[in-house]
Amino acid sequence: MGVRDLEIARAVKLRPIQEIGEALGLGPDDLELYGRFKAKVRWEAIAQASSRPDGALVLVTAMTPTPAGEGKSTTTVGLADGLRRLGRRAIVALREPSLGPVFGMKGGAAGGGHAQVAPMEDINLHFTGDMHAIGAAHNLLSAMLDNHLSQGNALGLDPRRILWKRVIDMNDRALRNVVLGLGGPAHGVPREGGFEITVASEVMAILCLARDLADFKARVERVVVGETATGALVEARGLKAAGAMAVLMKDAIKPNLVQTLEGTPAFVHGGPFGNIAHGCNSLIATRLALKLGEIVVTEAGFASDLGAEKFVDIKARTGGLRPAAAVIVATVRALKLHGGVALAELGAENVEAVRRGSDNLAKHVENVRAFGLTPVVALNHFTGDTPAEVAAMLDVCRGWGVRAAVSRGWELGGAGTTELATAVLDAMAAADPGAFHQLYPEDWTLERKIETIVTRLYGGDAVGFAPPAAAKLARWQSLGYGRLPVCMAKTQNSLSDDPKKLGRPRAFTVIVRDAKLAAGAGFVVAYAGDVLTMPGLPKTPGAETMDVDADGNVVGLF
Repeated sequence: MGVRDLEIARAVKLRPIQEIGEALGLGPDDLELYGRFKAKVRWEAIAQASSRPDGALVLVTAMTPTPAGEGKSTTTVGLADGLRRLGRRAIVALREPSLGPVFGMKGGAAGGGHAQVAPMEDINLHFTGDMHAIGAAHNLLSAMLDNHLSQGNALGLDPRRILWKRVIDMNDRALRNVVLGLGGPAHGVPREGGFEITVASEVMAILCLARDLADFKARVERVVVGETATGALVEARGLKAAGAMAVLMKDAIKPNLVQTLEGTPAFVHGGPFGNIAHGCNSLIATRLALKLGEIVVTEAGFASDLGAEKFVDIKARTGGLRPAAAVIVATVRALKLHGGVALAELGAENVEAVRRGSDNLAKHVENVRAFGLTPVVALNHFTGDTPAEVAAMLDVCRGWGVRAAVSRGWELGGAGTTELATAVLDAMAAADPGAFHQLYPEDWTLERKIETIVTRLYGGDAVGFAPPAAAKLARWQSLGYGRLPVCMAKTQNSLSDDPKKLGRPRAFTVIVRDAKLAAGAGFVVAYAGDVLTMPGLPKTPGAETMDVDADGNVVGLF
């Protein structure tokens, strides 16, 4: 995001959040205000809305990301604004940004230009405190676990087999592996441990998949924190931490209501990464939006092989959701990169590279169709795109029989996305309501589920399982966890597990090197390639250019 994005956001006079709530049928007593432009929705209001019929759900995904940027959040916000300009009662449902990428290399995640959710500075920083509450709840369980070890270890936990790490919402590679409990008996039991980023926390996943606070507590109790010396799994219920964790989460679990720059209602809640977690906003927020709006536009992290697959096989399966259509965000710049053009040469027109790079987009169209969904391609327009390049991309999509439209949300807001909104409405009208389905049934083995994801969605030939991963998957299968869905953790930069393989790789094998049981969240994580659950800062972190001026305004954030 550039400086202009922040200037655009500050120039817009936002409506008081009570007015946004009123447009949804929410009264003053239904909201808990966090200043003038943010609010949480009370449980009583959520319960009252539960009897209403559901609106339609539109999923926004993308082609494989590149360093040139795709603008998925911008397109999602712009589409919702465009639908409202066409007279539809649209609501947008997004994830909360993580401080790690904000201060690292990605910047904010509130959209861009004239297609943003606001107040953007608050949303990209501490917002309503949800991230901090998740980190505190997660680390409370960590503290109670280590205290249990120090106070006699009645559960018989093996310090060498502790599975529960600590978390922090920051990219800090130095914390990936640490040694705890040094300094003598008064300071705990020495053992190896580590940190993950908060958005990869199982508590984050539980927040995003729980129905309510009671379900949150029940899921926390099922979390596996470690093993005994004989290999028996130890659940968090033995540490009696669920109640206290719920105390820390009692406000964070309520969905956040904000608005776009055009006044479209927006629920921004939950923030798991799409490459190392399931990458979707909370079920609570999505369900509430469906009860309050005619059309809900939501996004899933990264591309169809990651966030969209997890939306379908984890979130939609858990929450009984049935999307009416799916939007695939593409850009001329990304198509050219996947077509072999160097990043520094993207400014030069190259129609043939656009056509070559469309091979990557074609795979994501296939993936969306594999879920029984009708795809619509949104070409997120950049100022450097030439008419010939845009025409080539649209021509390619027509050849596939896919609806496609240029989206100018960044430049024009909802006025620049009505063409896309019309295409989405047409796709929804033409779609078969009964066609949507998960990629695999629950009763398949964990290994077969992984193989299906790799061969059908990634386009790989086969899967190789490193011995530690194979042993864990077989054990969890035997213990009754085989019906859980799989959450693949791999690079977002390629359809394969090798980030250097751009375009549409063929004839490759994905190696699953490790796996983790997230019994509380309700899925099994399979780690492919070198993906990390604690990212590091780049050589020049975005934090280096950030400051607060004499008037208290944040500068350099975007």
